[in-house]
Amino acid sequence: MTSTITRTDAEPIWFDEMPSPVGRLLLIADPHGLRQIWFETERHPKILAADSIRDAGRVAFARVQLDEYFAGTRQHFDMPLHPLGTPFQLEVWHELARIPYGTTLSYGEMARRIGQPKAVRAVGAANGRNPLPIVLPCHRVIGSDGSLTGFGGGLPIKRQLLAMEDRIARGDLFGLRA
Repeated sequence: MTSTITRTDAEPIWFDEMPSPVGRLLLIADPHGLRQIWFETERHPKILAADSIRDAGRVAFARVQLDEYFAGTRQHFDMPLHPLGTPFQLEVWHELARIPYGTTLSYGEMARRIGQPKAVRAVGAANGRNPLPIVLPCHRVIGSDGSLTGFGGGLPIKRQLLAMEDRIARGDLFGLRA
């Protein structure tokens, strides 16, 4: 999926990359907060020089919390976020933020939680357009049969994130317990 990030008003857009255990991440922010996270396995958005500025300092707030998450010392994010989407997508993404660390739930349960039990496919589509994976943990949403399905960064990364969270939630920070 390729998209172009452009200003919708006079506000700047900042970006930078960071290394992580799941590969390089591209962080994109505006004055309101973190707007997008892209995995290196995805096609990165086309960033137009006139519309964006590479500035590690402007996305440092996100990098610090993501580093803490990957180190196993952060289970909840409390940074300013500014995802752009439809009202339905924003509702689904808000619910994603409520999924507890180290747990999973199905797309059907997500639909029930937002009061639209028949909107399972729409919930799946909104998850697929989640601009802030990891922070809005769409990796914690699985198929009704427990299978891992769909993830922008790819199923190996989804599996890796879930395994890391499970290990840390069990108190096994270094993966020493079987």
